[in-house]
Amino acid sequence: MHLVTVILRKNEFNKDFSHGSVKSYDSNQLQSNDPIEDTRCEAQCKMTPGLLMGVFDGHGGPACAQVVSKRLLKYIAAALLPHNLLQNYIKQEPRELIIDTFNDRAEIVQDLKLVYDKSFNEYLNKLSESVKDDTNIELCLEKGIMHLDEDISREVIEPFKDNGTINHKTLSVALSGAVACISYIDGPHMHVANVGDCNAVVGTMTEDNEWIAKKITKEHNTENYDELKRIWNEHPEEERKTVIRRDRLLGELAPLRSLGDCRYKWSAEILAEVAVPLIGQKAIPANYYTPPYLTAKPDIYYHRLTPKDKFLIIASDGLWDMMTPLQAVKLVGEHMKGKVFFNPLKLPKKNIQLGDINELLMHRKESLKSKPKDRNAATHLIRHAIGGTEYGVDHSRLAHLLSLSSDVSRMFRDDMTVTIVYFDSEFLRQCPA
Repeated sequence: MHLVTVILRKNEFNKDFSHGSVKSYDSNQLQSNDPIEDTRCEAQCKMTPGLLMGVFDGHGGPACAQVVSKRLLKYIAAALLPHNLLQNYIKQEPRELIIDTFNDRAEIVQDLKLVYDKSFNEYLNKLSESVKDDTNIELCLEKGIMHLDEDISREVIEPFKDNGTINHKTLSVALSGAVACISYIDGPHMHVANVGDCNAVVGTMTEDNEWIAKKITKEHNTENYDELKRIWNEHPEEERKTVIRRDRLLGELAPLRSLGDCRYKWSAEILAEVAVPLIGQKAIPANYYTPPYLTAKPDIYYHRLTPKDKFLIIASDGLWDMMTPLQAVKLVGEHMKGKVFFNPLKLPKKNIQLGDINELLMHRKESLKSKPKDRNAATHLIRHAIGGTEYGVDHSRLAHLLSLSSDVSRMFRDDMTVTIVYFDSEFLRQCPA
């Protein structure tokens, strides 16, 4: 069982905060694909208040998700800058970091870094020239996401149109795809931007000490009838039977919105010139008559945090395929109760009676029964998602599923990425209504 725990904890990360509405967060991910196609990123905005947390689920390879996780939070942070701060930032030489990332393990290769820096500088200039509404957080989130998606496409098309060259690295990013769920938390104000089929859920405790799961997001897939209607309305009536087939976009793509995936955004002529030479005629989907069929436009949700809101779970569908939002919330709630026992018992320094100490110890002894195996709540969720039964974790099932090779594992589960953000109830209690 030691090896199982080593595997589960390999990608753990956690961070505490000393002030604000966010007390701490736990994060982890477990691969099924080789290489893993999920990514995540978390950052503090340095020139404005607020924390950004993102989970990204890639498909068609890891390239798009990796690049989006490295770039997107910068794009959003720039869009959030008031106009005067943006102008000052553009003039800085050298520029300070616009975000402070906490768990940034990936590196962008140098030639791509030059391309991406150029795109970001052009994006900053466009932001400075546009009429900015600094108070509209929803618009800032949408602008950051949409502009990065446009840049992913443009970084392939522009060099090709200019001199006929194709950068295979930028092309691999554009042809793969990623769905995204990003939260922006500033004091009691939480915005969540969602593109695709990741989900965000708030764990709330009622007056009766019962857990409630508040699902913040809606998936962009064929189970969302509003999405189906949107796509049908964007294309001619005669495409109704082909635009969605086998519960997929054009019979191929499960999420109905994503970043990248330019095979469903470019014209057939551009695909023939740019993508077909690399991957053949399959680059052009069947029944591809009226592109674009796909957008990265996010749905954005606002939630005013209250002292009853204890945590936020952001996760890829690898987790949600295995458990319901309420199951996840209850598991994290139980974990909160039990994880205090990872810390030594601290007694008040003054005026404590022997009877009080005895009561503390008896309560601790009783509660020890709920002490979790993992200190990190994201690991706790992943452990239960894979090995959980109605009677608890089946360790032999867990060990068996973790021992499978990636080609077999993929038949049973997807990559899982989980970030759990804990709120400071006392801070939220003191916030003005």
